[in-house]
Amino acid sequence: MSAAEPDVPGVDPTVPSVARMYDYYLGGKDNFPSDREAAEKIIAIVPEVRETARDNRAFIGKAVRLMAEQGVRQFLDIGAGLPTQENVHQVAQRVAPDTRVVYVDNDPIVLAHARALLADTPDTVAVWGDVTDPAAILSDPQITGHLDLGLPTAVLMSAVLHFVPGDRQASDIVATLRAPLVPGSHLLISHFYTPDADDPKVKAGQQVYRATKPGALAARSLRQITDFFDGMKLLEPGLVPVKSWRPESELDRLAEVDLTVPGLLGAVGRLS
Repeated sequence: MSAAEPDVPGVDPTVPSVARMYDYYLGGKDNFPSDREAAEKIIAIVPEVRETARDNRAFIGKAVRLMAEQGVRQFLDIGAGLPTQENVHQVAQRVAPDTRVVYVDNDPIVLAHARALLADTPDTVAVWGDVTDPAAILSDPQITGHLDLGLPTAVLMSAVLHFVPGDRQASDIVATLRAPLVPGSHLLISHFYTPDADDPKVKAGQQVYRATKPGALAARSLRQITDFFDGMKLLEPGLVPVKSWRPESELDRLAEVDLTVPGLLGAVGRLS
């Protein structure tokens, strides 16, 4: 598929997709020349972006496993991206086989691949949806028929909110998705962070992402990202670079958390 035009409605292979760029960072092959060209521009600006993408996948896996071990049996993954190894349903269902998972994405290629992967997995479904319309996600009959939001649910928004340019809009999205959650539910977010909005590297990266679908990259402050979890208890170690969230290697465990440089922060909040 990487070199040919896709046989999927709604896909323009000449416009870079953030989902397919992310796939390229992870070493995947489900991407087009336009995706690779844009991704290489980002790699030239931020050479560690591939490592960060891998760290983010590891963060999701560790967090999902922890939430499943704590009794969460429903996961709503918004902006799920292209399937890779150790997907949410695989991690969660390894802990509890009866776990129900819904993947939501607005990229036709993501949905096509996810549905093919999940053909024989009845407890997991992939649904079209856009994070910018959270009310439609919550009212989608495929989702309401698969998940019972009256039970503890984990909502995952990994590396997706920073593609929502408006600060108020991003806050409203999170508030809408949190509104129906009951005690025992969790919220996972990873988000691009910068201590300096005028950082030249941040500006250069934003310029590259303007030419992609969805056409924006918002770098937010520590305070802004923390506010998404207002009223929730953050699981240890709180909001930290994704590499530093419960690291498994001794070297990473001893590394000092550095919030003086831009990067991808991650946290998991629990609703009491």
